[in-house]
Amino acid sequence: MSIPEFLLEVSIVVIAVVSLVTNLSVLLCFTQSADLRSHVPGLFILNLCFSNILLAIINMPSTFLGVAQSTKPFGHLFCQAASFAETFLTTNAMLSMAALGMDRWIAVVFPLSYSSKMRHRDALLIVAYSWLHSLTFSVTQLLMDWGGYSHTYASCTVHLDGEERSQVAAYATFTVLFHLGSFALCLFVLCFAYLKVLRVARSHCKRIDVITVQTLLLLVDIQPSVKDRCLAQQKKRRQRATKKICIFIGSFILCFSPYVITRLLELLPSIHIPRYVGIATKCLSYAKSSTDPFVYCLLRQQYRKVLVSVINRVLGKDHYSLSAYSTSSMLDTTDDKYITRIT
Repeated sequence: MSIPEFLLEVSIVVIAVVSLVTNLSVLLCFTQSADLRSHVPGLFILNLCFSNILLAIINMPSTFLGVAQSTKPFGHLFCQAASFAETFLTTNAMLSMAALGMDRWIAVVFPLSYSSKMRHRDALLIVAYSWLHSLTFSVTQLLMDWGGYSHTYASCTVHLDGEERSQVAAYATFTVLFHLGSFALCLFVLCFAYLKVLRVARSHCKRIDVITVQTLLLLVDIQPSVKDRCLAQQKKRRQRATKKICIFIGSFILCFSPYVITRLLELLPSIHIPRYVGIATKCLSYAKSSTDPFVYCLLRQQYRKVLVSVINRVLGKDHYSLSAYSTSSMLDTTDDKYITRIT
């Protein structure tokens, strides 16, 4: 076994374990907190965790075996099923991220009408559309027999066998439409939603800055250090908002774009994708499922408190009462309204 293959195998194992632990932790938080279950975005998060967990259980182990054995794992039928699952779960996860972005946009841009624009019924319809959208591509792939083992990616995925050259045009069209309807569509929604959110956040920051400066000027006896700290706090809030937006969009682009680019480039007959490059981009796309719980949940105070409470309960220690923080807002914490929704 070469060193690159060993590193790729270790990466897949680490990503799978972290993905399982973190996504199951999010599900545990939902089971232990009625407050989290009452939030509309919770449906999108649950849908995202569902996709990530199945991806870690079905596809990551099969890719690990594909790298280790350099052959199709468990036979043709399993590989077709794993390929179907990958197409469905990956698309469903992307659409869940887009739904979370749209939910945040509505919550920040239309805070007073959020409860009427985004109800549980609306969220269920969005989740239903996400499943239907994902099934459309995965079922088409299954019917056309375009699922199988790809040596380039060492995994069961969308793949056209070499002897099926009569279907090259149809396969290329499907591949382009698939990535346009998943990656490109979700990237557009994420950029639109979060850039709108950032624009509103900066607008609120400017208003707060003006009010703060005017107030400080009225207090002629105020210490200069106090004024500097207040203004520094305003600047820090703006930077924090920008940083979170960059994480939401940047992690999506960083994890998925290399894999999407290689899948599109391999459609050109003159381009050959090296095996290690293909597997590395595959691992990078898998890595998104392990980072999603941190990006959307576990780094937030509300989820941390629930998780700490559960851990303390298991260890037999005193823990926080969930009711002590059950008055948090619809999206994150109590200060999530207006600008602090993203800071």
